[in-house]
Amino acid sequence: MLRFAGFELDQQRAELRGADGAPIKLRPKTFEMLRLFATSGGRVLSKQALMEAVWPNVHVGEDSLFQCIRELRTALGDERRQLIKLASGGGYSLTANVVTEPEVSAALAEMVAAVVAGPAVPAEDKAAPAQALTPRSVFNLRGPAVIGGVAAFCAVIIGLAVAAPVLRPDFLFKRVPPRIAVMAIVNESNDPRGAAVAAEVTGRLTDGFARIQNISVVAPRATAGVESVALPVASPDYEIRGELQRGDQAWTLRARIIGTGSGEVQSVATASVGADEVAELQQSRLVAGVGHVLARRLNELLEPSASPSASRASSAGGDKVAVEQALASINQTTRERFGAAQTMLQKALDDDPDNVDLAVALSSLQMRGIQMVWFSPEEAAAVEARANATLEQALRLKPNSIPVLEAYCRFLSATNHFVESLVTCAKALSFDPWNGSALYLIGLGQIYLGRFDDALATFQQADHYDTPAASRWTWLLGAGLAYALMERFEEAVPWLQRSIAITPGTGRSHFLLAAAYQRSGRREEASAAIAEGLRLRPGSTRLNVSPPMKNASPVCIAAWERVVQAEVDAGLPEQ
Repeated sequence: MLRFAGFELDQQRAELRGADGAPIKLRPKTFEMLRLFATSGGRVLSKQALMEAVWPNVHVGEDSLFQCIRELRTALGDERRQLIKLASGGGYSLTANVVTEPEVSAALAEMVAAVVAGPAVPAEDKAAPAQALTPRSVFNLRGPAVIGGVAAFCAVIIGLAVAAPVLRPDFLFKRVPPRIAVMAIVNESNDPRGAAVAAEVTGRLTDGFARIQNISVVAPRATAGVESVALPVASPDYEIRGELQRGDQAWTLRARIIGTGSGEVQSVATASVGADEVAELQQSRLVAGVGHVLARRLNELLEPSASPSASRASSAGGDKVAVEQALASINQTTRERFGAAQTMLQKALDDDPDNVDLAVALSSLQMRGIQMVWFSPEEAAAVEARANATLEQALRLKPNSIPVLEAYCRFLSATNHFVESLVTCAKALSFDPWNGSALYLIGLGQIYLGRFDDALATFQQADHYDTPAASRWTWLLGAGLAYALMERFEEAVPWLQRSIAITPGTGRSHFLLAAAYQRSGRREEASAAIAEGLRLRPGSTRLNVSPPMKNASPVCIAAWERVVQAEVDAGLPEQ
């Protein structure tokens, strides 16, 4: 938390608050610029430095910078231009004294750094870089306090050579990242708002792809409402093109990735939203709907399969279908679907034991089984050990693969390594900023760490994107859980109802809904929800209804006990 001139800058929640505690709305780029000023120690920041920091990998003009400066001065009431001050050399500085309020725990600080900025090179008392993704890795760069110059130099070089492939392929040897040109979305609608919507969608799509860490993004030339850019200095490797249409009931966005060298269309994505939705939600879901699909396809292009057998299977399509069908069962969770999917994947893997993609998909599916307590304790221990070995090997082979990172994130969450899961989920988001599954797992980690407000915001962000739609029930359930743990039971009800309407077979959702009904005074509905939960999960009692609480914060444990008591009051057996 940063405090200056009567304002609070909450870096974890990305929020500026005034003296009365009320939030002051800022665009993400404007907030990031203010954060840079507040953490610069009063130094003058040049225009170039600001543009490179706020718009990484995007070529923007100075008008974008000036717009952010104007917005900051308006938000801070700085009409006299004394807080954000223009320096004689052309840069800017924040003149107010900034006081930093430290975080309450080292774990929380690590969590915040991971989610906001992704894994960083740790201090000497932390794990080596390889452990940002693989906490159980054997590599560690720590050594004696005093080491001879030559020995120290060799140790560093060897350590970096070991760690670099796990984190970034270009860590030691700088590679030019692929260039992606996001072309202006073509307005094909007759709606008078079409041009403005297309411009806004273009800007949001550009911002989203600019957050992907292993590419360089070239924005289109300025049109109404779109930031101006310089001409690219080299031809892009891929282009993203799209069209916006307006039907009777919906807006529809079609977009595609095109390889500029061959002209081949690599992927096509379509998203539609209701015409009566709020404009902000329309634009967010249109962009996320196509951005999520295109980002994953781009990740496939840049992260080819690590095994020849997987490549052959992928081209044949058979194993890819098996993976897609099985992973759909993660999202539409019932014990029967889980069992069928596990059998299908295991058979495919038996036929092709070196296929990394199949092994990762099976591990990810089995983590859902552990979370849902569908394995006995002995089975769960064996599954966890196999999954850990599989996923650590997959991370070494494909360190930037979205499916691998998602699977490892789910593994860490299912085994109650919550801070580590936040690091890995943040890494997955750095390749697909619209990844609702990763956001759900981040929110779950925040729940167990006792950060209920933050978790709720994360689940609501996932709902704002609504991608992938197959995972929708998870963040709806997460939002309902967060409200229940905060004892805001009436607000929990609609989220839980929406989740159950999509995936009615888990049972646990019904127990949570029963608690929300019970504390909202709707006792008959609470009793009916408990009965349905017991039908789906026979044998459930107060003693086994809660998930494992290893590594959970005392705040979370206490809140969960209150929810379980509400379930007991609604009719859940004591034992």
